[in-house]
Order: sequence, then C-alpha cells, then structure tokens
Amino acid sequence: MELNPYEKFLAGQEPIPVLTTTADRLYTLTATLSGAQIDRIPAPGKWSVREIAAHLADAEIVFSFRLRQTLSSGHALIQPFDQQAWAERYAAYDLDSALSCFKAVRNWNTRLLTTISEEDRHRPTTDPERGTVIFWTLIEIMAGHDLFRLQQIERRIAQF
Repeated sequence: MELNPYEKFLAGQEPIPVLTTTADRLYTLTATLSGAQIDRIPAPGKWSVREIAAHLADAEIVFSFRLRQTLSSGHALIQPFDQQAWAERYAAYDLDSALSCFKAVRNWNTRLLTTISEEDRHRPTTDPERGTVIFWTLIEIMAGHDLFRLQQIERRIAQF
C-alpha cells in the first residue's frame, strides 16, 4: 500500500491550511442542500453526502487518537479500520451531527498541531498497512483525505 494515497490531492499544498478550512467548506457546501439531496446515493456502493460527512467525523476521531498515540509513544502501532463496516451504521447519523462532530474534533486536533516541534514531526509510528510513517505524514494524509472527500461531495452536488 502507498505511504500516502491522498498525496496527489494535496498537490503540493501545505496541509495546515487545508485542515483549518475543511469544516467551513463542508458547512458551505451542504448549507443549501435538501434532505433528499443529502441522502441521495449516486450509485450502488457509493456514499451519499451525509454518509461522506459521517465518514469524515469517524476518520477525524481515528486520526485524533493516532496523532496522540504517535506523540506519546516511542514507536506506536496504529490500528487500521474498516470504513465499509463502519459505514453500515451511518444511517444512525444526521448531517448536522456529523458536521458538528467533525468540526469539534478537528478544532481539537488543530490546536494540538500548535504544540508540535520539529522533533515531533519526525516521530515514527507503524501502520500495519503502510509500514513506518512519521507524524507529519499522518498530517498530510489527513489533509489529502479532506480534499478527496470534499471533491466527492462537490461531484455529488454537481449531479443535482
């Protein structure tokens, strides 16, 4: 597996500005959507806007722990998660709750980033799917993942 499968979405952008603007972009993109638009599934096996937002909230919770685990351990082993298995429960979440969760946890994570030293950026962790990665690669993965999911939402909206 690729070290950072979302690197191409960053396309050379610095990750921090992406991370600090994603929540507002999500609110802006979804503000005028109807309930039917939010829940429209574009094709079998694809996620609706609401499900993408729920996934972003789940992913932010996971990243929150991974970041802290990497900073607090000599060489942590981070756990992968099965996004499809988690997505089976997304019917329980409404868009507002998903966005609120994402925004709160993202705010917490970006505040953590204000404490990161150069040494912290290079702290290693082990991802069973990717091998050894450093803390800063996790940050770049988060930002690239944001951009990937935002593009998915934009494509859904363009279909309306």
